[in-house]
Amino acid sequence: MDKARPLPGYLISRYQGWRATSYQDNKAWYRKLAEGGQHPRAMIISCCDSRQHVTSIFGADEGEFFIHRNIAGLVPPYSPGGGNHGTSATVEYAVAALKVAHVIVIGHSNCGGVKGCADMCSGNAPELLEKSSFVGRWMDILRPGYERLAHLPEPERARALEKEAVLVSLENLMTFPFVREAVEREDLTLHGLWNDIGEGGLEQYDPATTSFIAI
Repeated sequence: MDKARPLPGYLISRYQGWRATSYQDNKAWYRKLAEGGQHPRAMIISCCDSRQHVTSIFGADEGEFFIHRNIAGLVPPYSPGGGNHGTSATVEYAVAALKVAHVIVIGHSNCGGVKGCADMCSGNAPELLEKSSFVGRWMDILRPGYERLAHLPEPERARALEKEAVLVSLENLMTFPFVREAVEREDLTLHGLWNDIGEGGLEQYDPATTSFIAI
């Protein structure tokens, strides 16, 4: 690949610093991880927003979480057949192969993907309606959630849609037969969270009250 270039110098320096400190101090642990395979207890599905750092939020070590990130942390409905189903493949691997005990979907404040969906659905982002827009077609997953909240005033709807994205993903997870069966066997639990990045807040969805409650 003749277009590839060496890493930026600051990333090389950071790697060398990690190798000389964190890795050297925990070499046996890293080698155990490499040789023993991964056995994560939970899968986390989150937005690829650079401001959301789920391992920091939960103080996680290497090997603890199986993490998948995409635009707005969405899970599409079960749809076998042709196509490149990266998120669906990751869910399948986590549940069927790794047999995680928990799948956690976490949304966040000021999500650009969710805002893009709102703009697209309200007619303010025609570029996302183009068939050639990967982001637009991905955000179609959230369209049902937008329509459920269309009655809300815009300022209130923006934050509500971020949480609705979590609920849409949880609903879609249950359309996967292997997820539904694992939940019904009580081998798997599903969880929905929303993170307020600026305030460091974390809320979890409570099905009993059908609302998000601060942790």
